[in-house]
Amino acid sequence: QVQLVESGGGTVQAGGSLRLSCAASGNIFRINTMGWYRQAPGKQREVVATITSGGSTNYADSVKGRFTISRDAAKNTGFLQMNSLKPEDTAVYYCNADGRVYGARREVWGQGTLVTVSS
Repeated sequence: QVQLVESGGGTVQAGGSLRLSCAASGNIFRINTMGWYRQAPGKQREVVATITSGGSTNYADSVKGRFTISRDAAKNTGFLQMNSLKPEDTAVYYCNADGRVYGARREVWGQGTLVTVSS
């Protein structure tokens, strides 16, 4: 069974930084696109950033210039470096991976990690 395990969330003051990690269990999951999403209280889940297997990245306008998505393909791990954090960045952050397991397409979500930014 393929799982994504996230880590790195926590509480930080505005202007601070956090680095989230997302590790896929096992090496049978051939990941194409990895992404980070977030869901604030009372709001819908939204995409924060995505990265393809070729390294192409996309960011939500609200995080451009502050967040950086990256991945270590050899370790099946993704990262989200978050700088200059704002209170409005407070949310549960979810990792998502789209790929194949023994040729069959799979999409997997992590359990979420809470990021709280205090003013």
